[in-house]
Amino acid sequence: MNAPLITLLEESGLTGHGGAAFSTATKVRAAHEHGAALIVNACDGELGAAKDGWVVAHHLEELLAGARLLAPGPRPRIRYAAHRGSAAEATLRGAGLDVLEVPARYVSSEETSLVSLANGGLARPMTKRAPFVQGGRDSGGRRVPATVVLNAETVWRVAQVTDRGAGWFRSHGTPAEPGPRLVAVGGAVGRHVVVEAESGTSFHDLFAAAGGVHQGVSTVLVGGLGGGFLQAGEAAARTWSGADLAPLGLPLGPGVVTAVDPTPRLVDVVAEQLRWAAGESAGQCGPCMFGLPALAEAWSAYARGERSARTAIERRIALLPDRGACRFPDGVARYAASALRVLDLTAATRPRTGTTR
Repeated sequence: MNAPLITLLEESGLTGHGGAAFSTATKVRAAHEHGAALIVNACDGELGAAKDGWVVAHHLEELLAGARLLAPGPRPRIRYAAHRGSAAEATLRGAGLDVLEVPARYVSSEETSLVSLANGGLARPMTKRAPFVQGGRDSGGRRVPATVVLNAETVWRVAQVTDRGAGWFRSHGTPAEPGPRLVAVGGAVGRHVVVEAESGTSFHDLFAAAGGVHQGVSTVLVGGLGGGFLQAGEAAARTWSGADLAPLGLPLGPGVVTAVDPTPRLVDVVAEQLRWAAGESAGQCGPCMFGLPALAEAWSAYARGERSARTAIERRIALLPDRGACRFPDGVARYAASALRVLDLTAATRPRTGTTR
């Protein structure tokens, strides 16, 4: 076990930048204890995500250095996961690396999906009796070797912390969420960019780095399909930080901030995204097989003006979390609930001159 590295990571407070925000030191310690193989996830699986591909494109040598630190030894077992046909895949293959080619589907780049794919299975989430960093068996009883998955930005940050020190890392961000963080800013903005930011950065500064938002933008989406919405006024009064987003029920997420196009109605935008989400599941657990299509159908009815559909939406949202092999339905439930909240806020402040949504 590389005790000095683990101590350094503990001192830095580095957490995974893929969305779960789990302690990197804890994960690396378990990986070293169990001799786990390493998968570096450069898939950018969330809607609007771009930062891991940006790391591959702009900091490949540091990324490789971080991976070698995390999987030391004369014959380290390291694979780099990238979506099939992506620029990241081409760059990684061009560098002669062992690339795990991942289908371009939403759940295919989920942690356990990558572990399954790397070990000869399908790119579908697996139920975890224990973290696969310890090894184990899938639902069919097939042995799964110990494997740890870290996203590309996290691995790059490991190299930076090793080179610059824990104090440098903690000089950025907030005490609760230290360190620099990449944010992909997109949607109705001047240009889509990946911004070097940190927890506590204002939404104004994030959008300014993208050339500003288009006229009429009134809603911001944080975290993509696994995150949720806030009104532009709420964003103006808050920072991009866990502390400021938690009261709205939103996680910091994987580093995606989107100015929602003001031209279509928000209720229609959400209807389209929920229909897409219903088709992106692995189709193996009840919440995804039945719950997501039912939620999408109820929301489409709501968008058509069937107000009775509101009750069905709320019922579906309540039934989705904590029941699947992965957190995909949990994230979609949060996304839909936050959309209802923002739609209600908008309706409450709009003059009553006809339709309210």
